[in-house]
Amino acid sequence: MQKIILYTIFIVVSFLSKVVAQEKTFEKQVKEIASNIELITTKEKTNLKIEVEGIDQQVKEGKITLEKGKELKQRVAEECAKNIENKVAIEEAKLAQLVQDKVDGKYYEKTKKDSIKINGKFYNVSYTITDSADIVKDFKKYFEKHQKEKSERKSKKTTSQFVFAMGLNNAIPEDGNIENSDFRVWGSHFYEWGLTYNTRVFKNHNLVHAKYGFSVMYNNLRPTDNRYFVKNGDQTYLATSTFNLEESRLRNVYLTAPFHLEFDFSPKKYSKDGTTSYFRTHESVRLGIGGYAGVRVKSKQLLHYEVDGDKEKNKQKGDFNVSDFNYGLSTYIGYRATSLYLKYDLNPMFKKNSNINQVPLNNVSFGIRWDWN
Repeated sequence: MQKIILYTIFIVVSFLSKVVAQEKTFEKQVKEIASNIELITTKEKTNLKIEVEGIDQQVKEGKITLEKGKELKQRVAEECAKNIENKVAIEEAKLAQLVQDKVDGKYYEKTKKDSIKINGKFYNVSYTITDSADIVKDFKKYFEKHQKEKSERKSKKTTSQFVFAMGLNNAIPEDGNIENSDFRVWGSHFYEWGLTYNTRVFKNHNLVHAKYGFSVMYNNLRPTDNRYFVKNGDQTYLATSTFNLEESRLRNVYLTAPFHLEFDFSPKKYSKDGTTSYFRTHESVRLGIGGYAGVRVKSKQLLHYEVDGDKEKNKQKGDFNVSDFNYGLSTYIGYRATSLYLKYDLNPMFKKNSNINQVPLNNVSFGIRWDWN
């Protein structure tokens, strides 16, 4: 809807500019447009200053909280920037039509030279009766610069994504033998969420990116054969319950810092007129290779069972001799925002001499990952 309104305004402005062009010289109209752009910027910034001072006064008087004040100031600043962008776009449309009219020979003036100020910068203008190429050349530089700035905004070197992942989780011996696992394959799950930053390594190439940030990982293990975890001093083992366990799950929560080299095969984009190019991410096949390191935040065992017809829920908090730190390797491959995701802890899940059946176990996770820009 906004584009339709701007386009309609552009048509109206174009028509009016053609009518007024017979009464105004080219030079005067250019200066008038430049003056309008400066006026728009000054007026909107003045309005923003007044609104921010009003918000600060409300905070001072205790009518709103400091956090609410920050939120309101952020909102009015965004509205101010949007108003400036939309209003300046209209003036730029008038300027474009004015230059086109000059090219079409609708202005016949003597040779002139001038310096025009637009958005705080001066541009040299030269035009004659027989040759309008000079004015077109000078203003072409202005539009090319404006288009380049828009392209740089579209292809920011560093972007951010919200990450969410989920899937299967298990603990396997260091030798990789998962036969007769002590944990349910389809019943043990992991969840992960966090924020990552994605920085393009090369200025003019989009393939290699450094991806880093933080994540919260939830690794759940559900023992087989109606068993649950028992801690006895520095030993942790699986014991068989005398009750029928409807739920037996050990959850370990970690705060981690992942790092990946991401290979993004998103192609280079071009502007509508094909004159400028820019980079976007997460629009094609992606491959990430890297790892993570973190600290355990908490461990908790959940037991659900029934006693004499009454359902009981038992939550046991403790460390269960689980290692305080974790680090490992991870990789993912996918298309656009969705990827297959694999993680493997290099460190044993339990502390030394506390492993189940005296065998070191390493946590492994496999599932689906989403990276949303």
